[in-house]
Amino acid sequence: MYYLFSFAGVVVALVATGFLYQWLGAHYDRLRYASRGRWIDIGDGRRFYLLEKGSGDSTVLFESGIAATNLNWFHIQEQVSRLATTASYDRGGLGWSSPSQTARTPGNIAMELHELLDRAGIKPPYILVGHSFGGLVMRKFALLYPEEVTSIMLVDPMRCEEWPPLDPTKQAMLDRGLKLSSYAIPIAQLGLARLAVTSLLCRSGRIAERLACAAGDGGKHVLGRIKDEVSKMPQEVWPIVAAHWSRPGYYAGMRSHVEAVPDTVREMQDSEPIRGIPVLLLTPGTSLPLSEDCLRRIGDNVQQVIASASAHWIHLDEPELVIDSILEMVMAAVPEAMAATS
Repeated sequence: MYYLFSFAGVVVALVATGFLYQWLGAHYDRLRYASRGRWIDIGDGRRFYLLEKGSGDSTVLFESGIAATNLNWFHIQEQVSRLATTASYDRGGLGWSSPSQTARTPGNIAMELHELLDRAGIKPPYILVGHSFGGLVMRKFALLYPEEVTSIMLVDPMRCEEWPPLDPTKQAMLDRGLKLSSYAIPIAQLGLARLAVTSLLCRSGRIAERLACAAGDGGKHVLGRIKDEVSKMPQEVWPIVAAHWSRPGYYAGMRSHVEAVPDTVREMQDSEPIRGIPVLLLTPGTSLPLSEDCLRRIGDNVQQVIASASAHWIHLDEPELVIDSILEMVMAAVPEAMAATS
């Protein structure tokens, strides 16, 4: 009996230590990294983290992929802000923002973004830039508020035909994503996620590799994907990525985004085309180009450019292509902005 109580005491002490390690780490992360931006309250307890840089007549808005944060645009925003006002943010449930209260569909997110911009005092006209899932959000934003948008860049936008319910073969992938993110929440609460991602991105990586091996082939696959994608980002943001991925709320936010994929597809598959607004669509060299019919369903003025040296993360593989294209949009918007104010 004595050994049983002793073992239970050790377990309780380890759990308490893990919770304390996570709480202190999260508190320190927020103080150290989140001061670069500001939080905007849009009501009902929803607070969004917003990062603004630069100045100009038009504002370039950045929207990230399905589980990504404002950090995904760090280098691009830094360069574009030299000639334009720029704004990136964390969607509800991700990064430093509060948990989401609605389904993570493009329509809900676009309306939240519009409210965020209004509360933050960021006025149109807007140049919209969205990657992957974020491309669908920007398409919906342009459909809801067309008079506020001058141009759009879609960086390898999510293709509805490749996901459930249009492609039911991908349901197993979504189910795995939901399961992994659900498992990750208590792991993060105990501080183990913090231990792993801090080891991987800020130290030698040995602890992360051992934990991945313990998790089997799935853990090794996830570790490899993380290494490949994060290594393309500026090294100065790696500790902030680790801070985001250490939070239990990040995995809850990821789960809510993955859970909403079928509803996202239903919402966007029969969406009206964008009319009267130029759209530049960047397709990676590793994917088949979109057909003319697909382009017409996106908008009536869509130009497709092939990023031949890129995979899905074009803005990380060929940042200069993205930067130069955005700056061309900024320059094209200057006469329109001047006409609107005259």
